Amino acid sequence: MNGTSEGPPPTAVTAPGRARSARSAVTQRRPPDPADYRAAFTGAPLPLAVVDPDGLVVCANDALAELLGTAADALAGRVAADLVDLASDARAWHAYREVLRGRQAKLRCTRRLKHPDGHSLWVQVTVQPMPDSQRGDGGEGDRAVLLSAADISARRELQARLRHVQMHDPVTRLPNRNLFFERLASALEAGAYDDTSTGRIGLCYLDLDGFKAVNDTLGHRIGDRLLAAVAKRLTHCADEAGYGRVSAPLVARLGGDEFALLVEESTGTDQLADLADAVLKALQEPFDLSGQRLSVSASIGVVERRAAGTTTTGLMQAADTTLYWAKTDGKARWTLFDPERNAHRMTRQTLASSLRPAVERGEFVLEYQPLVGLADEDVRGVEALVRWRHPQFGLLTPNRFIQLAEEDGSIVQLGRWVLRTACRQARRWQLAHPERDPVFVSVNVAVRQVWDSDLVADVAEILAETGLPAELLQLELTESAVMGSAGRPLQALQALSDMGVQIAIDDFGTGYSNLAYLSRLPVSVLKLDGSFVRGFQYEEGETHLNPADEIIVEALVQLAHRLGITVTAECVETASQAGRLRRIGCDTGQGWLYSRAVPPDRISALLRGAL
Repeated sequence: MNGTSEGPPPTAVTAPGRARSARSAVTQRRPPDPADYRAAFTGAPLPLAVVDPDGLVVCANDALAELLGTAADALAGRVAADLVDLASDARAWHAYREVLRGRQAKLRCTRRLKHPDGHSLWVQVTVQPMPDSQRGDGGEGDRAVLLSAADISARRELQARLRHVQMHDPVTRLPNRNLFFERLASALEAGAYDDTSTGRIGLCYLDLDGFKAVNDTLGHRIGDRLLAAVAKRLTHCADEAGYGRVSAPLVARLGGDEFALLVEESTGTDQLADLADAVLKALQEPFDLSGQRLSVSASIGVVERRAAGTTTTGLMQAADTTLYWAKTDGKARWTLFDPERNAHRMTRQTLASSLRPAVERGEFVLEYQPLVGLADEDVRGVEALVRWRHPQFGLLTPNRFIQLAEEDGSIVQLGRWVLRTACRQARRWQLAHPERDPVFVSVNVAVRQVWDSDLVADVAEILAETGLPAELLQLELTESAVMGSAGRPLQALQALSDMGVQIAIDDFGTGYSNLAYLSRLPVSVLKLDGSFVRGFQYEEGETHLNPADEIIVEALVQLAHRLGITVTAECVETASQAGRLRRIGCDTGQGWLYSRAVPPDRISALLRGAL
């Protein structure tokens, strides 16, 4: 035993600094190998190409070669813009050149390419500078760019299918409202037409007459089948109309039973008229739907005009208005838009909306037309005729607004103003000319004034307010309003008559002409319609134009006088008319022979010097 002991081998001890150095050596990354980048570039699933500042392909990967149907090495040196069709689009071409020059960070666009095997594909092209790719003097313009071309054909196809569903009607498979208005807006865009085009656009806007009855009686299933059958016939009409032309009219279902045929590059109203005629003729043929034989018709509004200056809203408003005309004109027809008729409608709407405020603003005035005794040609009375001094349309006569006032009820407010103004003026004349018999004032009254207001109370209040005697007020109602009166209207007329107010039947002879009512109504005056008096128009040496008119008028005058009723002839325009009316016993005359309707001061002059 030598005094030593055996044990485990000594443990290796390493200084801390050396240990850290070893670990660093193990974990230190080796410098990147350019071959790795090339391998990643070549095997990348995304089609890629490196393009030099001159726009030439430096290299391309296999994915791009496969996408374009060629070999990768065949792409080197090719013009990159040609490969993905960038030059055909001015905006994309400009942006691409800016990227090559280092003036723009990125270009992204969608292009449609033609594969060598014949099929088309859609690619999303992205071009952006490559980092650390300087060459030469290192200027920004010397950087290479990376071009990628992702195949998005499947996505585009899905989008197209979704868009078709979104833009087409499921019942008729026609373009729907969305697609129609998209096409219409595109057709009306500024610059959409070049010098070789007609620059015009046309529209047939139609709906089916009585379609609701089909749905209500036969059910929506039959209704939908009818719509599909109508759509098929409309499409056939459009195809026939488009034969030999650049394109056929677009047929669309706008909703419900409304359809539209849009004609781009219209050649004029004759083309639209022919199309509308063809549609009406096609729809007149009966439809056989699973044993149900149906006959329908359509009403069509036709609009044709220059595209320049036309808006979508304006065109559709015109079409809607014209369709309404076709309906009101009798249905089963087409009607062409008429600017004059539309202007009248627009004027009517404007007047209707401003009637009530106009009364409050004091825009109405009264003129007066004399009622002259035929025996002595003295002024017996005057008829008050309302005029509207419209700030836009000038002086309007009653035929322009009275019907509107009756429709919206403003006739009550307006009629009360007319009555008060006329009575006040008649009282002034009475006081200003005490030397002569006072003249009465005749005021027209609408039936709605009797129903919608207390006419009797209004008259009593106004007579008391103005001081005009009741016998100097005459109220005129039309024959159709008075004849057959019962209940409240008859009670009102009787109460007014009992008050002393004169009641006149205006335009007598144009309505019911039920003479039996004359003995039952509190009528004091008959005003013969001017159509009878015009028959008295003849010159010296000429035969009477209508002998029957004279016979009728003479009989009416005799009958009225036996009932204690006086007779006024309207529309007396010539001395020969006045003479004949005088000879057959007519009491008073009214017309241009004596005076037109004039302001109050002119009536004052007549009262001072008679006629």
